[in-house]
Amino acid sequence: MGQGGIAAVTSKDDSAEQHIQDTLIAGAGLCNKDIVKMVVDAGPDCIQDLVNWGVKFDRQSDQSFSLTKEGGHSQRRILHVEDHTGLDIQRQLLSLVRANKQIDLFENQFAIDLISKRKIDEKYVGPDQCLGAYVLDRTSGEVIPVLAKTTILATGGAGKTYLYTSNWSGATGDGVAMAHRMGARITNLEFMQFHPTCLYHPNARNFLISEALRGEGAELVNKKGEAFMKDVHPLGSLAPRDIVARSIDSEMKKTAEPCVFLDITHKDKEFIQSRFPQIYKKCLEYGIDITTQPIPVVPAAHYLCGGILTNADGATDIKGLYAIGENACTGLHGANRLASNSLLECLVFARNAAAHSRTLIADDITLNSLPTYSEYNQMLRPISQTQPSYRSSNKNDELDLITHLWEEIRRLMWAYVGIVRTNRRLFRAKNRLDNLLQEIDQYYSEFDVNSDIVELRNIAIFAQLTVDCALERKESIGIHYNLDYPPIT
Repeated sequence: MGQGGIAAVTSKDDSAEQHIQDTLIAGAGLCNKDIVKMVVDAGPDCIQDLVNWGVKFDRQSDQSFSLTKEGGHSQRRILHVEDHTGLDIQRQLLSLVRANKQIDLFENQFAIDLISKRKIDEKYVGPDQCLGAYVLDRTSGEVIPVLAKTTILATGGAGKTYLYTSNWSGATGDGVAMAHRMGARITNLEFMQFHPTCLYHPNARNFLISEALRGEGAELVNKKGEAFMKDVHPLGSLAPRDIVARSIDSEMKKTAEPCVFLDITHKDKEFIQSRFPQIYKKCLEYGIDITTQPIPVVPAAHYLCGGILTNADGATDIKGLYAIGENACTGLHGANRLASNSLLECLVFARNAAAHSRTLIADDITLNSLPTYSEYNQMLRPISQTQPSYRSSNKNDELDLITHLWEEIRRLMWAYVGIVRTNRRLFRAKNRLDNLLQEIDQYYSEFDVNSDIVELRNIAIFAQLTVDCALERKESIGIHYNLDYPPIT
């Protein structure tokens, strides 16, 4: 899903110190400086790993990397493969995984809950340990335990908790919800980054228009063609994402228009088609020729800067449990992620977690028997026997209710916990989510397990935790903007 690319210092005109400062500024002072330095310093080696593994980044005629610039960066430092960097990396690494006979892939499986040593071993009194996960086989419908000496959560973000998002359909906060149920610390969920430019079209609710377009000179304009960002921030359309998203939100409210526009028509047609082939092609499918027409765009939930709290090795509070990527809160992003630091974070923490996890391999898992998932679920979240039964054999009724509850949560989060917030809206959201979660808990305990209802429970838990985090934050900073706490200028 990463279109723009990876931020790393590879140019003689750039420096690690500049990258560190850009990251700290974007993070509004809430980044962990030691983590930022560690990640930035490791960047060039991780890029070399990808090159060694066959990823072919775009290069210039002298074979140096073709670098672009994105919002918040002081230098051109974004390595890319046209406008589909993430897809190219995934394809190349997946091909290596499939070729490695020591790696088994289990597809069409859905992780439901982590296995807690405390829960299943009544005699165990030490710190909790993760022993693997209960997994739903989507083909057979069977729930099976998968034991593991180390478990890594890399489940991505939670954009589908909101009505409008750039995320794929599986971004439902599953890793955060599973870790929370096991007792791992969760932090900074109030920092959900809203990407300023998602394609505004009734048939394309989650297609991202990469920030790289603005890095190459695209300008945000209103319906009259006015470049409104020039009066907002010295960097104009390349200001940090939180500022751009709020400015677009304000412009839309001021003009009563459903969107704003991103205009790159002043650039050469061949350049646009060669630099952004996927975006050009996708927009053309919706009748928008970006070489001659401004692109209608709106902000959308994009990237979770908080998540499961980890250390520099990606290790959580729970022994044997790691979290990397978007479902983790490593301290790199602070209150707002700098563009294209996300893939860099994935690379660095994957490497660190792999190295650290080897120190745990000697710990044996000795279990005589495991409870069924139904029994284990009761241990996690007991349901009162006096509650009414919701069991039904009508699968259509079940799916209809899941869809209704899901849409209710997503609309609630968009309206009350969106780009601009107030305490009143947050408290209203909390009350409604508390009631919804009770209903979903009852519902979950009564129906057969399926991935739809697991995701529904997870987005409800994630939404509730997000509101709790937002209420705890008594300031407006970075992505979290609360009108009851005007930002200090």
